[in-house]
Amino acid sequence: MRHKWYPHHLRIIIQSPLCDICTNSTDSDFTDIISPKMSHWEEFYATHLPPTDFEDNRILLKEFCERHKKAGERIVLITSGGTTVPLEHNTVRFVDNFSAGTRGAASAEYFLEHGYVVIFMHRVKSLEPYTRHFTGQKFMDMLELHDQGPNTSITVKPDSVDVLAPVLASYKQAQEGGRVLFVTFTTVSDYFWLLRAACECLAIFETKAVLFLAAAVSDFYVPSNEMPTHKIQSGAGAPTIQLQLVPKLLAPLVNLWVPHAFVVSFKLETDESILIVKARDSLNKYKHKLVIGNMLQTRRQKVVFVTKDTSFEVSLTREQMLNGMEIEDSIVSNVINSHTEFLKKRQY
Repeated sequence: MRHKWYPHHLRIIIQSPLCDICTNSTDSDFTDIISPKMSHWEEFYATHLPPTDFEDNRILLKEFCERHKKAGERIVLITSGGTTVPLEHNTVRFVDNFSAGTRGAASAEYFLEHGYVVIFMHRVKSLEPYTRHFTGQKFMDMLELHDQGPNTSITVKPDSVDVLAPVLASYKQAQEGGRVLFVTFTTVSDYFWLLRAACECLAIFETKAVLFLAAAVSDFYVPSNEMPTHKIQSGAGAPTIQLQLVPKLLAPLVNLWVPHAFVVSFKLETDESILIVKARDSLNKYKHKLVIGNMLQTRRQKVVFVTKDTSFEVSLTREQMLNGMEIEDSIVSNVINSHTEFLKKRQY
């Protein structure tokens, strides 16, 4: 169960990544690992262990990418859902990011419809493609139980077949064709390790790879060497927790890991006046291809595509929304159009 923290119970200090964490640390192993020449992101990897299933996931990623590279297909890595920041090594309490994974899960379906193969890297228990349509009691309400002792059977209610059948057919086509790979993360550290591993495997696709970075990644974290091993006890009073800035992985991702890929990032804001400016600042800083900006209040209805030189709005009308159309349909179509133009330019 997620622990609730209230402002008057907790004091949080956010430190700069340039703080003198090495000289102040009492962890000799940590100080031995860190080199003054390391970048911020390299320090993070040097001081945080990969997830326990990392090697298994890396093998799956490698096999998936090699198989589809031989087939000459386009591929997209979609990151989806929010990352957690543990406050203890044996985690009871953590800081979480706001994201159900709706955009990533819906976008995965539309990329598959357009013929892309998909690596869906998502937060554990966040929404997934296809099953997202039947969350909670909705799926159970579609079923009929025929209790006949040892011959008990379950069927889909006649009025639900038209809803379930097309979703199930698309799911079966993607799964049985081996066109989608599911990889899960929980913490920001898990996410960092898996993202780098995925990029290393995707590099062979060069320009045919799209990175659709829709996950809500934590901006702050507690360094591993400063985290208590066991549950923080309330008897000692309100804790003071020092958070540090998370490294920005777009720089090594764009310049080192997948330098030829079509990289798309997202920018969520609550102040519309700064949205395009912040998106373009990101493009100028990290040199990737596209930022999709959205406002917290209208993200289901409207987004803005921002490139280095242009920007345009993608939105749904009220009628389209009432008819069940999703903004992700238009987002993916426009991303694919941009990727296609990008590929054409690289051919000359």
